[in-house]
Amino acid sequence: MLAARIGKRVVAMAEFEHAKDKVMMGAERRSLVMSDDEKKMTAYHEGGHAICSITLPECDPVHKATIIPRGRALGMVMSLPEGDRYSTSKVKLLQQLVMAMGGRAAEEIIFGADRVSNGAAGDIKMATDMTRRMVTEWGMSESLGMISYGDNGQEVFLGHSVTQNKNVSEATAREIDNEIKSIIDHAYSEARRILTERLADLHALAKGLLEYETLSGEEIRMVLRGEKIIRKVVDEPMPERRASVPTAAPRPDLPGGLGPLPAPG
Repeated sequence: MLAARIGKRVVAMAEFEHAKDKVMMGAERRSLVMSDDEKKMTAYHEGGHAICSITLPECDPVHKATIIPRGRALGMVMSLPEGDRYSTSKVKLLQQLVMAMGGRAAEEIIFGADRVSNGAAGDIKMATDMTRRMVTEWGMSESLGMISYGDNGQEVFLGHSVTQNKNVSEATAREIDNEIKSIIDHAYSEARRILTERLADLHALAKGLLEYETLSGEEIRMVLRGEKIIRKVVDEPMPERRASVPTAAPRPDLPGGLGPLPAPG
C-alpha cells in the first residue's frame, strides 16, 4: 500500500522499515511544525540517548534515531535486543537508567540548566517507575534489602467510599523515596560524565540528525566514525502513463497488413 501510494513498482526494504516503525514508534506527524530551536533541542536530546546507549555495553543496540515527531514524542531513539530475553540483570537496568537520563543531560550540557525542556517527562517517569520496582519488588537495593514493599494504595467502592491500605510505615516510605532519588541521581551523573567525555560525538550526531532527520544504527556509527552517509535509491517511481492512440487492425490479406482504402464518396 505504501509503495503504491508513492508510485513505486516494487515493495522494497524501505517500505518494510516504514511499516515497522509506524507500529513500534507511532505514525509520523510531519504536519507538526517545529521551530529551528526546537529541532536543535530535540536533536541533542535524542543524540544524548544514543551516545549513552552506544557507550554502555549492557544497553541494547541502537536501531534508529529520529527527530521526526511520532505519536506524542518530538523525537525518539529505538533500541532492539539481539535475541529473546526473559530476565534482566541489575547492571543492565542501571545502564538503561543512564541511557534514559542521557537526553536531559545532553540538554543541560549544551543549553544550560535554565534552558532544559519538558521533553524528558517520559524519560523521568519511566526511570522512576523502573527504579521503584528495583527497590520495592526486585530486591536490588542494598539499604532496603530483599523485601517486597507494597504501595500505599486506595480502593474505591460503589458509593464513592475510599479506604486506604498502608503496607509500609512513613519512615520506610521516606527511605524508599530517598533510595530511588539516589539511584536516579547517580544515573544522571553518569550520563553527564559520558556526554562530557564524548562531546564531539554528541555535536556530530546532533548535526547528522538535523541534516537527515532519521538515522539508522549503522548510519549513526558512520557519523561517529566521520564517514559520509550515502543513501541509494532502491526503486525509481513508475513513469507516467501516456494516453494510447488507437490503430487500425492489421489485414493479413493485403500488402503491409493494412485494410483496403475507403471508396471515394
